[in-house]
Amino acid sequence: MTQTAQSLSTDATTQLADALNQCVAETAVTTMLAQSFHWNVTGMAFGPLHDLFQKIYEDHFVAQDDLAERIKALDAHAEGTLAGMLKRSKVSETEGAPAAEDMIRLMKEAQETLAETLAGAGELAAQHGDTLTEDLCIARGQTHEKFAWMLRSHLA
Repeated sequence: MTQTAQSLSTDATTQLADALNQCVAETAVTTMLAQSFHWNVTGMAFGPLHDLFQKIYEDHFVAQDDLAERIKALDAHAEGTLAGMLKRSKVSETEGAPAAEDMIRLMKEAQETLAETLAGAGELAAQHGDTLTEDLCIARGQTHEKFAWMLRSHLA
């Protein structure tokens, strides 16, 4: 049975908000990672990588808001601190300016992690009949899989 945000049980809302906060945290960390790589990439592939990293961080900035607003629609707390996001995220920050190939690999891994986290959140939403959260997670997961494919193509 399809549920609305208001008809979900308290337990379902808590579980979904936690899963979505995980998605927000990983998206936020990846946003900053992409922006850092955009600023610091060098080498023969500077132009296309500079543009790709910008495309990623711009997409992710909007996604953070979409995910957090879904948490609020569930009448739950959206994590809003960088410290909280860094603590929760399975994606890590990177110190310094890695070589371009390392940036590509790190960003690919971050995209794969995001796709996996969103797939899990989408499955949880499906179990609770929350099709709106499920649809959001599916759409975001597809975006991250596409970015991962684009990045893998640079490594081939």
